[in-house]
Amino acid sequence: MWRRAFQHKGIRFKLLVYFLSLILLPILTIGLISDIIYTSSIERETNLHAQEIIEQIQKNVEFYISDMDHIEHYISQDPSMLAFFQIGNTLEPNRVSIETEVRRLLRTYTEVHPEIAGIVVVNERDLYISNEQYRISRDPLTREDWYQRAIASKGELLLISRPIGRNLTSGNQVNAEEVLSVVKAIQNPTTHEFVGVISIDFMLDTIEKMIQKITLGKTGFVYMMDAAGEVVYSPDNPVVYRINAQWLGDRSNRQFTQTINHNQYQIIFTQSEYTKWKIIGVFSFKETFKEASKIRFYTLIIAIFTIILAVILAFFYTSSIANPLNKLKNLMRKVQNGDLNVRFDNQYHDEIGQVGNGFNSMLEEIRNLIDLVYKEQQGKRESEIKILQAQIKPHFLYNTLDAIQWMAHERGATDLVEMIDALTHFFRIGLSKGKETLTVSDEIAHVRSYLIIQKIRYEEKLEYEIDCEDGLDHLLILKLTLQPLVENAIYHGIKARRGIGKVSVKAKIVQGMLYCSVSDNGIGIQPEKLKEIRQMLEKSGKDTSALQGFGIYNVNERIKLNYGSEYGLIFHSEYGAGTTVEVWHPLLEKLVILK
Repeated sequence: MWRRAFQHKGIRFKLLVYFLSLILLPILTIGLISDIIYTSSIERETNLHAQEIIEQIQKNVEFYISDMDHIEHYISQDPSMLAFFQIGNTLEPNRVSIETEVRRLLRTYTEVHPEIAGIVVVNERDLYISNEQYRISRDPLTREDWYQRAIASKGELLLISRPIGRNLTSGNQVNAEEVLSVVKAIQNPTTHEFVGVISIDFMLDTIEKMIQKITLGKTGFVYMMDAAGEVVYSPDNPVVYRINAQWLGDRSNRQFTQTINHNQYQIIFTQSEYTKWKIIGVFSFKETFKEASKIRFYTLIIAIFTIILAVILAFFYTSSIANPLNKLKNLMRKVQNGDLNVRFDNQYHDEIGQVGNGFNSMLEEIRNLIDLVYKEQQGKRESEIKILQAQIKPHFLYNTLDAIQWMAHERGATDLVEMIDALTHFFRIGLSKGKETLTVSDEIAHVRSYLIIQKIRYEEKLEYEIDCEDGLDHLLILKLTLQPLVENAIYHGIKARRGIGKVSVKAKIVQGMLYCSVSDNGIGIQPEKLKEIRQMLEKSGKDTSALQGFGIYNVNERIKLNYGSEYGLIFHSEYGAGTTVEVWHPLLEKLVILK
């Protein structure tokens, strides 16, 4: 249905649809594809950037924890520390010197590493030593949870974030909420038994300062979670407490999207094989794609402006094509209504200009053809009037000749009677009741009557011969076709010749046409005159008024006007030998009316 409706639309509408399709399709396609590619690129680059940041944080955290691990190892291998782990009770004589040496050793590390809030060493006999931390109650430290877990871990590093509830207090006013306790059981190098525990309180603000400087966009953040799922560090952000630790379980894909408070967040995390901690990065999709939305907005504005400009240009271009075509259409409608005076004002040099030139040439040719047809019809009417005049003139003579014939018959003038009889037949056939055509037999009889009269006039100087093929009686021929040719042969051929002249008239069928010829043995026609006659005979329908005195032109013109240019007269002549005029006429059968 739409296809049929489209086909009935004007060329302006069709061209406009074509132009806009060619313009809008690439714009929309490129716009959509580029938006998808750009959005995907932003998402990929943002995720990659966040991944790199999180991995860098993880490496830094692992570096600090590894450094604490090395410190504990160095402390445990010091001779004074090994001696401390072997103290049996408080009454040993060298205990004070050992503890003094251990305190000096611990002070050395705390002074070099300001990120250390305190170091405490506890042996299996519940003796402890520290420069910064003190026992709160007399409850044994060896029964503390952190001590028991360290011994149970058999030398593996134990990380306890925010060790709240320990039987220890800090003399430098450091809260348990502010530290990460790095705990490790110490093994006797000789017996390979675990003889105590070293605990280093690491200041969490060291990690916090490192993470606080890193942002994921404007509102994105990074936080840490220990192996137990407890938050080690997080910024002051309400989104943190809405992230379920179960979302970060053992999953292969460490990048996922989660809806929190009706907003979509991208969550990326890494898990350290060394510390078992997770570093989690969280950032908003809305913020990530804010720049993309801005670019999409400007792209849309540019696309709309481009489309408006394209529509304007499309209207201009289609008008440059459709307007001249509509002008041609309107001119053709005027021509269809009969106005042939219109012309296409051609201002174009392209195909439309060629069509306009063709239109003007066509109209000019039509006018020429109309003028030619008009002239032909006018010539035909003039010929018919001349024939009618030729008929009218002998009509008055016919009645008079009939009376003279009776008077000559009564007086016994036989030769006069014969001549008047021939002349009477000549006029009677010439009149033929106003008919334009005669049978071939009547035309031959008409010529014979004319020759009889001329024979009486010229006596022995003129001879004639008529040869008519059998079976031509039913065929028609334009009247007064042969008589003017015989008359022309006598007056322009034989009359100018010395001696006996002869006129031969023939009629037969040749090549599917009626062929007649009038020949004489007269003086003939000079070559220049013959050429002129032939040229005039070829100018059918054109001005031949200069030679209208020759009846041959009248005959030739009537045949061509009635039956076409392929018929007519052909002259053959040799000066001093004679002339032959051929008549080519269509085969026209007489209509027989049955009574």
